[in-house]
Amino acid sequence: MKILVANLGSTSFKYRLFDMTDERQLARGGIERIGADESRCFVEIGGHREEVTVPIPDHAVAVRKCLEQLTAAGTGCIQDAGEVAAIGFKAVHGGRVSGVQRVTDEVLAAMEEMNQVAPAHNPPYINAMRLLGEKLPEIPLVAAFETGFHQTVPDRLRYYACPQEWATKYNVQRWGFHGASHRYIANRVADMLGEGLRVVSCHLGGSSSLCAIRGRESVQNSLGMSPQSGLPHNNRVGDFDPFAIPVVMKATGKSLDEVLDDLACKGGLLGLSEVSGDVRDLEEAALQGNGRAKLALDMFTSEIRRYLGGMMVELGGLDVLVFTGGIGENGVDMRSSVCANLDEFGIKLDSAANMSPTGEAKISANDSRTQIWVVPTNEEIVVARQTKELLDSGA
Repeated sequence: MKILVANLGSTSFKYRLFDMTDERQLARGGIERIGADESRCFVEIGGHREEVTVPIPDHAVAVRKCLEQLTAAGTGCIQDAGEVAAIGFKAVHGGRVSGVQRVTDEVLAAMEEMNQVAPAHNPPYINAMRLLGEKLPEIPLVAAFETGFHQTVPDRLRYYACPQEWATKYNVQRWGFHGASHRYIANRVADMLGEGLRVVSCHLGGSSSLCAIRGRESVQNSLGMSPQSGLPHNNRVGDFDPFAIPVVMKATGKSLDEVLDDLACKGGLLGLSEVSGDVRDLEEAALQGNGRAKLALDMFTSEIRRYLGGMMVELGGLDVLVFTGGIGENGVDMRSSVCANLDEFGIKLDSAANMSPTGEAKISANDSRTQIWVVPTNEEIVVARQTKELLDSGA
């Protein structure tokens, strides 16, 4: 069984093709500037890269172009497009609909209900899924929702202290996200180190979250109702007091939508530093004496440590601390800052091992009670597995 895993943007389509008999990645590729006069289309198969520039008016044409490249004589990796059993999507927010679902009108309607909560993610997925369903009806579409992994979070950590009808009628609760990444870490750590371990997974990247895990299951996630919450993100605010919003509206004359757009696009590390939302840029600027860049980095580190401490208490201790995501896997200084002066809590980094981990690597000191690991995440294989399981079940 071959599964195509899609990662969509409003004008982009990235994918990986897996052979699920042995979970081999057969190909990866992508198309940029969909809808423009010319779109860049690339595919990598067996270390060989092909790239062309052609007009791609919509996502359905993008998928057809992808299938054309995958089946090209001499360079393709499959004989016929019919070998693709399904397209799996790392969908973000379905609210009342979660887990792994066939894409239907009901699923799309549930996603539309959450557009205001996930404005950067849901609309492009909905539009592309609807278009693909109409123009490629022969290929099953499967949505693996980010919120699905966090369905095991207990109610006391799921609800807000707001009127309960908000939760029951309007889906106002802590949903949690980055589910595919945290699910991968949960299963990978259990496979490597054993069952029943208390784990905190630090997915740090353009969007970041921490997840407390016990026995392969999510116990708590730092993200809440929306992907704008929790830790500061590259340009998204993170946790924020909603009562500040009318103050800003009155002072600036901005509308609610304008203030929310500022929080979602001009906040986070970018807003605080006024330099960049990229940690690499901030580290360089801080070394050159930029105080606001240093403040942004210090705040980011402090928020990670705040959530880490709370999750350690919730788990009753910590067996494994994992860093993943672009910053988690590559951020030497960030890992060092997060783990600094935590020896009394059983967290002790090996400075030399932290400098240059390659792939999966243990970076804790020999006398650290908590194992510290760098584990590259693989969200796409999680979606492929979930898609295959759904197809195998006959659903």
